[in-house]
Amino acid sequence: MRILVAGISGAGKSTMARALSSRLGVPYHEMDALHFAGPGWAVNDAFATRVAQIAASPAWIFDSYGYPQVRDLLWERADTVVWLDYSRRVIMPRVLRRSLRRTLLRERIFGGNRETLTGWFRRDHPAWWAWSQHGVRRTDIQRRAHDPRFAPIRVIRFGAPDEAADWLRSQ
Repeated sequence: MRILVAGISGAGKSTMARALSSRLGVPYHEMDALHFAGPGWAVNDAFATRVAQIAASPAWIFDSYGYPQVRDLLWERADTVVWLDYSRRVIMPRVLRRSLRRTLLRERIFGGNRETLTGWFRRDHPAWWAWSQHGVRRTDIQRRAHDPRFAPIRVIRFGAPDEAADWLRSQ
């Protein structure tokens, strides 16, 4: 079983991936934790190699549709994509609450990094990213879901959190 949990920032990919891992007994891999190696949001030089090693294993769950350098590899190896295709109305309050909490509580995340107040004004901040990339991500996942290269993949698309929660309970 090889599962990608896809969607935009704030959709709940990590939460869904962890829950699936627990229910199915399949190893979960946090994409951002693999990607970021240390302070200053340094990228792990061995990122693509490590993801390729994991992707070669018989069972895994990733909480991402993949960074560009590993995206095709993951889509070629996956057998299932769980797509959390939620509207901006659902996504934005989630990502804003999460980023606000991380900023105010100075929570350490990937590679020991933290979200900062000044980071909120950067284009790659999760809130800005979720807003600006929402349509782009949706279009790309939709295109991949119908791409003949990835035809064997089973795509399970959820338009609302309640639908995903109901499905998860059935697993």
